[in-house]
Amino acid sequence: MTGTQASPRPPGGPAATKTVTVDVVVPVYNEERALRGCVEVLKTYLAERFPFEWTITIVDNASTDGTLPIATELAEADDHVRVLHLDEKGRGRALRTAWQFSDADVVAYMDVDLSTGLDALLPLVAPLANGHSDISIGSRLAPGARTVRGPKRELISRCYNALIRLSHGAKFSDAQCGFKAARTDVIRPLLDHVRDDNWFFDTELLLLAEHNGLRVHEVPVDWVEDVDTRVKIGSTALEDIRGLIRVARAKAGGTARVRDLPQRPEPSPAHPDAVVSRRDTGLVWQLLSFGAIGAVSTAVTLVLYAMFRSVMNPLAANLVALIVTTMFNTEANRRFTFLGARGSSSRVHFQGLIIFGLYYAFTSAALLVLHSTVAEPSRILELTVLLGASLLGTVGRFVLLRGWVFKQGKGKI
Repeated sequence: MTGTQASPRPPGGPAATKTVTVDVVVPVYNEERALRGCVEVLKTYLAERFPFEWTITIVDNASTDGTLPIATELAEADDHVRVLHLDEKGRGRALRTAWQFSDADVVAYMDVDLSTGLDALLPLVAPLANGHSDISIGSRLAPGARTVRGPKRELISRCYNALIRLSHGAKFSDAQCGFKAARTDVIRPLLDHVRDDNWFFDTELLLLAEHNGLRVHEVPVDWVEDVDTRVKIGSTALEDIRGLIRVARAKAGGTARVRDLPQRPEPSPAHPDAVVSRRDTGLVWQLLSFGAIGAVSTAVTLVLYAMFRSVMNPLAANLVALIVTTMFNTEANRRFTFLGARGSSSRVHFQGLIIFGLYYAFTSAALLVLHSTVAEPSRILELTVLLGASLLGTVGRFVLLRGWVFKQGKGKI
């Protein structure tokens, strides 16, 4: 950062009586055409419809056009507007710098194109101002959201967020919407653990927040695609996949745990003898849910085995079929069968892989025994033996999942 211009908050007036301050960050790169209009629209909304004391911080992200002079002019004309200038690009770098610099109670950010409707800003900030939540995000995929964008970006967005949920067990639906806010006392300790300075910054921040037990609030938004986007989809996708792997390794290694976060108090039971739990589903539900998921997984495994068997030997076909279905099976059981379980997604999937190894060894042993006793078994016989071994292996899998991976002790949360 080569220079900082900050305007003091205006003394007196209605804003002085407000107890919550909000800093809205607008990162920009070569936006000389859009910047002035965006800031004027945002100022009008905040002045007329926003109940909290506010500041707009424009972060010039190493622009090479006339963006910085326009931002400086806007800051000089209004004490509610201030400017930060960075010598290096990167949305994550811009947000990190602005949020660390801010003196507000709540920090937010939005894209300069105002793709997200401003009517969602107050619902975004309110749960943070009253202490209900720690981070708020706008979601284009939540129920009630209305989006206008091309099929390519729609498909990419849905696939990316599905990958996040599959690989990390994330609860949030839309990681990359450029419309987020956070309590400043919560976000600053997290920023020291976020490594990405570009487009993966948002995803990494949310994954770390959930991993550390923070409460993330989602707001369905109205969103219209900006056809002049600067995002390079191919390189960004590869960067995001590398980031997901890196965060998973950090979770597994314990380095994703943030020690100095403000702690949200756990709910107190109404009765002194009550046991606090997280939606313990009970054995009956677990058996029904596990059975349904297992039936679907077994059917898919048999279909895939039959497909791969025409080009592979039995053990290879069994391995590939199980690999495809195991991650989906583990995540489905995590979400629907053992709802009361608490633990990191990376640990769950690691233990799931161990169980997968045992399951594969058992079903493969059944196939080996079949081929050692029958010279040329038919495909129907192979599938029958594999089905029987799968059913027995599924029983063992349930026992290990319930008693080891998703074990829940009495009185524990």
